[in-house]
Order: sequence, then C-alpha cells, then structure tokens
Amino acid sequence: MAANNLIARGRALITHPRMRWARDPQLWVELFVTSNLLVLAADIYIAHSVNQFRKAAEYIPLYFSIAAPIALAIVIALRWIWRIHAPWRDIGYLVGWLAILVGLAGVLYHLESRFFLDRTLKSLTYAAPFAAPLSYTGLGFLLLVDRMVEVRTADWARWIIAMALGGFLGNFVLTLTDHAANGFFAQTEWIPVISSAFATGFLLVPLITNVTRRYLDLCLIVMILQALVGVLGFWLHLRANLIEPGASLWDRLVNGAPPMAPLLFPNLVGLALIGLWGLIPHVPEAPQGTSWLGATYAWAQPDNDE
Repeated sequence: MAANNLIARGRALITHPRMRWARDPQLWVELFVTSNLLVLAADIYIAHSVNQFRKAAEYIPLYFSIAAPIALAIVIALRWIWRIHAPWRDIGYLVGWLAILVGLAGVLYHLESRFFLDRTLKSLTYAAPFAAPLSYTGLGFLLLVDRMVEVRTADWARWIIAMALGGFLGNFVLTLTDHAANGFFAQTEWIPVISSAFATGFLLVPLITNVTRRYLDLCLIVMILQALVGVLGFWLHLRANLIEPGASLWDRLVNGAPPMAPLLFPNLVGLALIGLWGLIPHVPEAPQGTSWLGATYAWAQPDNDE
C-alpha cells in the first residue's frame, strides 16, 4: 500500500503542469548539447595543453566551447520560460552550423598534424585523436535536428538514436586505436571496444527495421551496461595516473590515460535513452505482456501529452 501511494505521488508530481518541462524531450536534447559543449571546453583545455596551445588555431574550439553554451542557455531560457521562439531557432541554427564547421575543421587539422605526412597505420594510431573533433559535428547536427524535425515523431526519435549510434561507433574507433597504441597491454582494454560494438549493433536495429517495445527494453539493458563500462574505464584511467611514478599529477593527467574519455559512454547513454523514450509511442507493445519502458512511459506521460 505504501509503495502504491509513493508511486501515485510520484506520478502526480511528474504530471503536474509546472513539471511539463521535465516531459519535454526537445528540451532534454537542448540541455544535452549545452552541457556537452561546456564539458568540451575543459576537455579541449587539457588536450591542447599538451603542446601549450602551440598554434593560435587551437584556441578556436576552446573559445567556441565557452561562448556557445552561454548563447544556448540564454535562448533556451527565452524559449521555455518566456516562450520567445525566434532567438532559440536562429541562434540555435547558427551555433549548430558553427559546431559542424569547427568539428570538420578540427578533423582536418588533426589529420594534417601527422597522418598526411606519414601515411602509415602507426601514424594514424599515434596521431592526435583525429576523430575527437567530430564531437562538435555531432552536437551541431543535434541542434539542427531539434529544429528541423518535428519533435515527438518517430523520425525525430530515430534521428536522436542515429546520433547516439554515431557516437558509439566513434567510441569503437577511438578505443580501438587508442588502446592499440600500447598493444592492449591490459585485457580490460578490450572491454570498451567490445561493448561499443554491441551498442552500435543494438541501436542500429530500430533504425532499419520494425521492433516491439520489448526490443527497446533490451536496448535499455545494453545501455545500462555501457554506462557501467564508462564508470569502470574512468576509474581505471584515473588509477593509472595516480599510481604512475615520475612526473606531477597534472602531467600524468595531461599526457597519460585520459580520465574523462570513458565518461563518453554514460554520456552517450543519456542521448540514446532520449531517442528510445521518444520512440516508445511509435512502436507496438509486445504480443505477450507489457514492456518495462512501455509501462514507464504510460505512467509518466498523461494522455493529453500524447
């Protein structure tokens, strides 16, 4: 009885008109992009500190990652608090396209730093993380999708899932090349390679064929495992830097195993869950029984939100 009362109170809270923002997946994507751009500022500062920002161009993503979240935070407030849509739409398009350009330019810059000079597999493995700037490109496309595709449609949900899939595919490439740099010294270095391959495969299925909500439950389990892999990777990278002898802790964090990199796994899980949540009302329930996600969706979404 106490559990039922608690569930009823929780539903009353989540379905209250003032909590409508908490049931708006379009806003979730906006907050996802804004927070990720802010985190990229710290990531860029650490990564480019390796060569002490040797070239002026290396400041571009840092400045962009500081300015863009501020601009997005302002237009998000205008849209969701004061219901002024035009700045959210136009500034969002501008930030989105700039993010795509910064990402593509960063890939070319990183490749030119060594790959085009040596043209060997070794240079590709040891080169600056050539795929890392594509994070900006993915975030830019998310902003465009959030404005160009009608929210709460199956197409919108599948675009969000496709963006998460692209992130996991990037994780597969990065973990494979980065861990190949030390010859997979520890067997645990295979875990993110294998898990990101699984995530890519599972998220690909709803994009190419019809599935039931039970399959989305399976995707939820796979995503939870991805989050655990990310947390484990964060601890292993951090521990390696803490116990490594020699240089200062800052030098080990900058030049050693990147502790923040594995957290990309739980970060992408958040994006994938937004897409899966958005897809729930557009796929049929399983022939037998009720799916977990389907039941949760019915609990959290009042009828007038469908």
